[in-house]
Amino acid sequence: MKMNIPLMGALLALSLIVCPLLYIHVGPSLDSTQLGTLKILGIIAGCSAAYCFIVGEITGNNSQMDKLWSLLPIAYTWIIAAKGGFTARLVVMAVLATLWGARLTFNFARKGAYKLKFWEGAEDYRWSIVRSGPAFRKRWARMLFDLLFISIYQNALVLMITFPALVSMGSAASFGLVDAIAAVLMLAFIIYETIADEQQWAFQSRKWAMIGEGRQLEDLPAPYNKGFNTTGLWGLSRHPNYFAEQAIWISFYIFSIGAGIGIFNWSVIGALLLVVLFLGSSALGEQISGSKYPEYATYRASVSRYFPWKAAR
Repeated sequence: MKMNIPLMGALLALSLIVCPLLYIHVGPSLDSTQLGTLKILGIIAGCSAAYCFIVGEITGNNSQMDKLWSLLPIAYTWIIAAKGGFTARLVVMAVLATLWGARLTFNFARKGAYKLKFWEGAEDYRWSIVRSGPAFRKRWARMLFDLLFISIYQNALVLMITFPALVSMGSAASFGLVDAIAAVLMLAFIIYETIADEQQWAFQSRKWAMIGEGRQLEDLPAPYNKGFNTTGLWGLSRHPNYFAEQAIWISFYIFSIGAGIGIFNWSVIGALLLVVLFLGSSALGEQISGSKYPEYATYRASVSRYFPWKAAR
């Protein structure tokens, strides 16, 4: 399975170069309280990155960050809310981040990802496919990928998607219409993603139950014989969960506009990089599905990647 190594390098470069440039040229500047809060969040992110790399290398399970992905934004947003005096805007942002995190944690937990020994649990199947690629035949290459992309980059990204809350800390603007719109949108996309995940879970559970009974994939009743889900929201787009996930954090960014920071400010970097990340993640997923299921090419040609309509993109 081929991995787009140049894309991964571009992601890292984008994070290191664009974010500081946006901070310098777009604003706003952080005050002492915000800088102190960012320092706390940075320490947590650094410890998380170290944990993910060390434990991932020891156990051979690269899903350590996957387990923390849904938990860290909850901690970050509540720390920001506390440091910001629990203003209405920050509390709403923290509550919505908590709802998002609870949903994602539950969805990952039912796949066997969490164990009493936190470093154990099922690994996302895609990591073993990535490691089997020609770019990672050497041990040092796998370690470097684990360190730079899985551990450091993804921890930095999870921190950056909460930046709209950080820049909103110093705002004197009261909770208003723009904030209400952001809250409604974010909640709607959380519900949308929940529905997509439930539909996928029901489809895959039924499919594997029938295969577990000794039946071959091609002998299963439609639509299970295709091997991949084409029902519900999955009949309108190939990645309704990814679409909602990106929209959730773009909605989260809108809160910074409600705080009076400006329509475009540097806290957008997390949402933008998340969009780029999902371009790579969806491409990998489709490469895997296309290699496993003959009908996936037809599905890909007739159903859009993200947006809920059937015209291919």
